[in-house]
Amino acid sequence: MDKELIQALKNCGAVKFGDFTLASGRKSTYYVDIKKAITDPATLELIANRIAGIMKERHIVPEAIGGVAVGGIPLATAVSLKSGLPLVIIRKSLKEYGTGGQFIGNVAGRELLMLEDVTTTGGSVIEAIKDLRDAGSVVNMVITVVDREEGALAGLEDMDVELLPLVRAADLLNG
Repeated sequence: MDKELIQALKNCGAVKFGDFTLASGRKSTYYVDIKKAITDPATLELIANRIAGIMKERHIVPEAIGGVAVGGIPLATAVSLKSGLPLVIIRKSLKEYGTGGQFIGNVAGRELLMLEDVTTTGGSVIEAIKDLRDAGSVVNMVITVVDREEGALAGLEDMDVELLPLVRAADLLNG
């Protein structure tokens, strides 16, 4: 359990209690507003340092760092800057104007480490991984800041993708 990160998330106002509807449609008595954390420079840096540390410890050497719009982009950008690895931004839908496309950055034939802000069922990152794989990318791992422990692990395992949470909901709520 990462007590320092849990405290940082609480201190920046990222953990809220009440009645909430999540992106998955599920109801919850707590909400993790990671946007509070990723807009706070000290907390964002702490998160990026944790992810870079995991990459070094586990010898994770992707060719690029990917993040799904919107919450994953600041995380992926911070880790890209720390690691020196290229950034890939994944839009939730295909852009129909300008140069078009769903991805910003080169994905074909590249191994990506995906970063997520919060995983619940894993729906948005699972869809992004399907699209990335269809475009010729290799994705075997997702690092999430907070896993709400509501199905993302199993959903990603079904795709042969490992989920590594920095913080689990149980630790966040009890820590």
